[in-house]
Amino acid sequence: MSECILAIDQGTTGTTALVVGKDGTTRARHNVEFAQHFPQPGWVEHDAEEIWASVEIACREAVRKSGASKSDIVAIGITNQRETTVIWDRHTKKPIHHAIVWQDRRTAARCNALK
Repeated sequence: MSECILAIDQGTTGTTALVVGKDGTTRARHNVEFAQHFPQPGWVEHDAEEIWASVEIACREAVRKSGASKSDIVAIGITNQRETTVIWDRHTKKPIHHAIVWQDRRTAARCNALK
């Protein structure tokens, strides 16, 4: 197989990985959804380890479906949720809590006060 790009769209409800050929055609795609958690009204959280697992699975399966080898992947592009926040323990490398998702409203009053 020839050179390919692995494109990762890590979104709010799941992760999609695409293997794209040099000619711009999509050779394979795989999507993995994950749960959203709503612990209180207006709060939206994700399990950060579930997000990471969805990225690994989506990438592995897209590459497998495409027939490409790992050495065929010459570049990786990623887009993600950007405003979603997670804090990791530097020693255990594990998240200390669920990620707070960009849709979460718990800091809305503070943001309005800063305006």
